[in-house]
Amino acid sequence: MSSRLSRTARTKAGALLASAAALLSAGLLHPAPALAATTAPSGHAPGHATAAVLDLDGTGRTPVVHGEDRAYDTASIVKIDILAALLLQAQDAGRPLTARERERAEPMIRRSDNAAANALWRQIGRASGLAAANKRLGLTSTTGGPGAKWGLTRTTASDQVRLLRAVFGTSGTVRAGSGGLDARSRAYVRTLMGQVVPEQRWGVSAAGAGGSGQALKNGWLQRATTGRWDVNSVGQVTVRGHRYLVAVLSDGNASMGDGVSLVERTARAAVA
Repeated sequence: MSSRLSRTARTKAGALLASAAALLSAGLLHPAPALAATTAPSGHAPGHATAAVLDLDGTGRTPVVHGEDRAYDTASIVKIDILAALLLQAQDAGRPLTARERERAEPMIRRSDNAAANALWRQIGRASGLAAANKRLGLTSTTGGPGAKWGLTRTTASDQVRLLRAVFGTSGTVRAGSGGLDARSRAYVRTLMGQVVPEQRWGVSAAGAGGSGQALKNGWLQRATTGRWDVNSVGQVTVRGHRYLVAVLSDGNASMGDGVSLVERTARAAVA
């Protein structure tokens, strides 16, 4: 997708406004912090974005960060983290997910269902359950949202790459109560991220070559007091035969469309 949204992309952005409205009604929006400026399309107030990239097929083990690696609200990208916490709890109990858990997990990732996320957020123990999972997964800069407000979880781009590595990398020894996601859990998350509905496949996918090498989860919300948009995208893309983990977080966007454009430009530049 070009830096200017195509007609199709604009249609997608319009469809997503309903999801943002649902977040607003659920009380998941709050005032924006001070914003740092970055280049934006002419005639629009600038947004700010940070990207982190890790080449899974390279020799490095530390993500390369483009921009200030500060905290942003997650919006719906936290749903990957919620699912990871749920899977760790099931692993510790020595069981697979129940049918009811799968009925919630799958729409939560594939179509970003908020009601499913609400239920699973409660089930994992909200912020404290997320923190316990993240300690095992190696995240160091992610703080769960207050109360029921999972969308206000705060994270950094580099921490999101750590989460992606826990999903797309290989795990060490896994035992009940310790270690990361086992092979079955990792495969389950990867599968769902590869099945996101077409209208939500924008974002880091712009940096890839298309096809089966892409798996992602996006998040978006509009600030209640400023009208500005937070737009985020995380996932794996394949470029020139290499698998890249990419996380792009943004805030202060004048519109949903501007946010999508900023995230996609940033993703392409970071991978290039």
